[in-house]
Parts: sequence; C-alpha cells; structure tokens
Amino acid sequence: MNVIAINGSPRRTGNTATFLHKALEGAASVGADTECIDLYSLNYKGCISCFYCKRKDKEHGTCIVKDDLTPVLEKVKQADAVLFGSPIYFMNITSGMQAFLERLFFSLYIYSREIPSVLGKKLPSAFLYTMNATEEQAREFHLQDSLTPFETFAATILGTAPRKFYAFNTLQFNDYSKYESSIFSEADKKAYHEKHFAEELQQAYELGKQLVLEGSSASY
Repeated sequence: MNVIAINGSPRRTGNTATFLHKALEGAASVGADTECIDLYSLNYKGCISCFYCKRKDKEHGTCIVKDDLTPVLEKVKQADAVLFGSPIYFMNITSGMQAFLERLFFSLYIYSREIPSVLGKKLPSAFLYTMNATEEQAREFHLQDSLTPFETFAATILGTAPRKFYAFNTLQFNDYSKYESSIFSEADKKAYHEKHFAEELQQAYELGKQLVLEGSSASY
C-alpha cells in the first residue's frame, strides 16, 4: 500500500502539515508506505483548458502541461490512497490546492456518460481541512457549500466518496501580540487548542488507518 498526502498549505510545519503527517503515521502503523508532498515548494500552474487530455488520438488522462506538478500527478495516480490537506482561506481551499485538483481531476475526467473517469481503479481519498473558524462559524457561513464541488468530483473521478476531517478554531500565531488580531480571544483559542488538539491528532491518525483498510479492500 502506498499512501500519498498532498499538503496544500504554504506552511510546511503548520496545522495542516501536522495533521497530514499524523494521518500518515496512522497509515504507516498498518503497513503503508507513505509520502507527503508540499505543493507550495513546487512551481506549477492550474489547468489551461487545452483539452489535450480528452483528444481521441492521445492517451486519455495525460496532462500536457510539463512543470513541477507532472511527477506528482503520476504519483497520485499510482497511489493506493491519497490525502488532500488544505487550510481554509476565505471560506475555501487554498489556490495552490485548487490548481492541483484542477490538473488532477480534469485530466482524468472525460466527457463520456459511460466512462466519466479514466483512472481505471478506485482510489480512496480524504479531504483534511484546518481553519481559524469555529465549528459554529463554519455552519453559520455554510462552509460546506464551498467545499462540496471538489468533494463531488473526487467521488466521481476517484470512484469512491472521500472521507472528511475538520480541525476548527486552530491557532494561527505563536504570539498573538505581534499581530492585529483583536477580533479573536487568544486565551479562548489556546484553551480550545489545549482541550481538543490531542483528540484531533488521534482522529487524524485513525483517518490514515481507515484509508489503508479501505484501499486494501478496493476493487481494481
């Protein structure tokens, strides 16, 4: 089993990366080989809508754009399970993660009712989200509506509905006094972190294990 984590955060050691690596620990605990790829260390762009991937005289599923993302797309297609991790910026996943998912999903998706995906297998996946917003704020602003489209495409193109993980009310700064952040209560956020962080890490760990078990039983 090979499990790939895609870190869509510009921070390699931030909240998203921390939970992704914990999920990979869980995957490794049940025998998986794991790798985490930091998107913001790469030079790439999103889909350019050239439709090369849908040409009848070309191999479907191949993105013609050649950049740092090219080998990553191949790694994901060869994986047995994949984790997509992103912080939430302005009520959505990061632009880097969106560009990556455009390239991955659109190249695998063809305009055919009979064969919507050319991946050729079921690829278990999970979306791992971290955010400054509380769970109540996320509900109030209907955050799920912003996240649903990519989750829906994942289900269609990867052949199985993705699992979902949310880490709410995360700490943004080590020292809040250095930043203008008066709309937040540093004390309340740190209290929440102290109460819930260990539990959330364990949930991420279990998520990684579940993906391996799902991948082991997937029908190829």
